Amino acid sequence: MSLLEIRNLDAFYGDFQALFGLDFDLDEHETVAAIGANGAGKTTLLRAITGMVDATSEALAYRGESIQSREAADIVALGIAMVPEGRRLFPSLSVEENLIIGGHSGRPGRWSLDRVYELFPALRNRRAVPGTALSGGEQQMTAIGRALMSNPDLILFDELSLGLAPVVVGEIYEVLPAIKAEGTAMVVVEQDINRALDVADRVYCLQEGRLALTGAPASLTRDRIAAAYFGT
Repeated sequence: MSLLEIRNLDAFYGDFQALFGLDFDLDEHETVAAIGANGAGKTTLLRAITGMVDATSEALAYRGESIQSREAADIVALGIAMVPEGRRLFPSLSVEENLIIGGHSGRPGRWSLDRVYELFPALRNRRAVPGTALSGGEQQMTAIGRALMSNPDLILFDELSLGLAPVVVGEIYEVLPAIKAEGTAMVVVEQDINRALDVADRVYCLQEGRLALTGAPASLTRDRIAAAYFGT
């Protein structure tokens, strides 16, 4: 049984359809990258998984249990967390307060404040600083830490590298193996194809809301990826 199974997923923003008949699978401990141009439907896929957009499907199941139409808070309690595009920290709260809120569901597990600070030592010295005073990289670290505090078995990363300097992007991606080593499955939405291929066990390429290509990175040539990415 897949950890996450999606069959024939359609997703909508009002009358606008953003995903069309999408199939998607994720196994335990696996890292899957979802790539594609702006508007391809990558973020919508994550929002459909977390109950944030209107969606219909033949199957949208986590550990064999349907999560279609479930409230976002219930989905977090099941073990799915999301690092949203743009970080979306609570600006009036400190780093540590943002992290503590991430653990509000009380789900037991291996992640705690101390473990997050071990993963991101820079945050320990910034623990009392409000979100508005953080650099982009520190905000992203805090957003990842906040998601980890819910002790997820599956974490969804939406546009990890967006708006960050290359050196900071490198620092962020360096922690992903440590997260995976804890047994956490990951879906990484990314426009940087090279970054996505480096961390993924499998890749899904979306194009205008439809699946254009999927496979293990080693089995996909750059020409095939480019053709699927740009629809050429």
